[in-house]
Amino acid sequence: MANRILENCIVRLLKERPFYGHLLVGVLREEGTAPFPVGISLRDGSPQLAVNSELFAAHSAPAQNALMEHCVKHLLHLHMARRKERNRHDWDIACDLAINPEIAAMPIEAPRPEYFSLPDGLAAEEYYRQLIDPFGCGSMDGAGIGEADRDSGGATGNGPEETVCGQSRSAAAPIDDHTVWDETDSTPLRLAEEVVRGMVREAWQKCDGVVPGELQTLVSGYLQPQQLPWRQILRQFVATAGRVGRQSTWQRENRRFAHATPGSRKRHRLNLLIGIDVSDSTAAPELREAFARELLQIARGRDAALTVLYANSRVQRIDSFRGSAFAPAGYHGGGFTDLRPVFDHARTMQPRPAAIIYLTDGVGPAPEQMEFPTLWVLTRDGEQPVPWGVELRLTV
Repeated sequence: MANRILENCIVRLLKERPFYGHLLVGVLREEGTAPFPVGISLRDGSPQLAVNSELFAAHSAPAQNALMEHCVKHLLHLHMARRKERNRHDWDIACDLAINPEIAAMPIEAPRPEYFSLPDGLAAEEYYRQLIDPFGCGSMDGAGIGEADRDSGGATGNGPEETVCGQSRSAAAPIDDHTVWDETDSTPLRLAEEVVRGMVREAWQKCDGVVPGELQTLVSGYLQPQQLPWRQILRQFVATAGRVGRQSTWQRENRRFAHATPGSRKRHRLNLLIGIDVSDSTAAPELREAFARELLQIARGRDAALTVLYANSRVQRIDSFRGSAFAPAGYHGGGFTDLRPVFDHARTMQPRPAAIIYLTDGVGPAPEQMEFPTLWVLTRDGEQPVPWGVELRLTV
């Protein structure tokens, strides 16, 4: 029943607001446990939507649509990746103020500019500058609220504090889960931009270029030719994958159980699975050599384990390398391409790979969803086979 409610919401958006609906189709979903109906983040380079089914179902159908649109706009504006070292409470409110006025049927308790005597139409950074002064500095991990009240003149003092829908200004909070934004810290901003850029292109094509008026400028920016060099995207993706995973150590005390349990530290060995499509589209030696050369540069100087699979409709050859020993093979298979065997192999690996990097033209069946962070390294004329994963176009 819970899944049916969410699916019905996405179907409504596909009919009424198709651009938003198609964007949500490409977002991984999970059951949320936080006291919020929804929350969206970027985890290991992939968008994740957490839905508390019980709280989400308590809203009317129009409000459910509004909450989904709200999450999509957070993602499109990369609000979670732009928070950086800002005060969390104020930045969270500022992001909501920037997008909520354009969304119909948002619940009345959702923060809006008029509740703070601020104009509509400002960017999140502009609202943040307006909010950071009346709110005390506080700590970066807390709500950022000082002890002084705000008087009617706008300065801190002993005057009565304004209320927002029955709450004090300092108690105002988003109605969606922003705590999941912490998961985005593992994804560099430029890589996050490329993830969303790929999603926008996919949704734009499925909507035949029809985009809501309030998103025209934003979407046009995403549809511009890629400005970030492919080598930089590859490096940022690998750096993100390298942060995944922890190992036990008795040299560090466990924060929760003290000396009774070993602590943890980041795992330094980077296990990557490299898939190489051996069809004619990727057989060009200069293409594979440029790809391998960049991977070699990334792996050099660190404890990296690379498993390379050459595959078409099945895995034809498996090579394993350590450190900077990676070299591309001249294997050529041709024939029909099926992208699924590489991912099937990944599930059998121990230890499991931190990420999958697949050099392909994208033409062939692929899994409907995947638990591994995936980078699609596409040929110049290739196409991303599924909405999930990060797209990189190899221009050689």
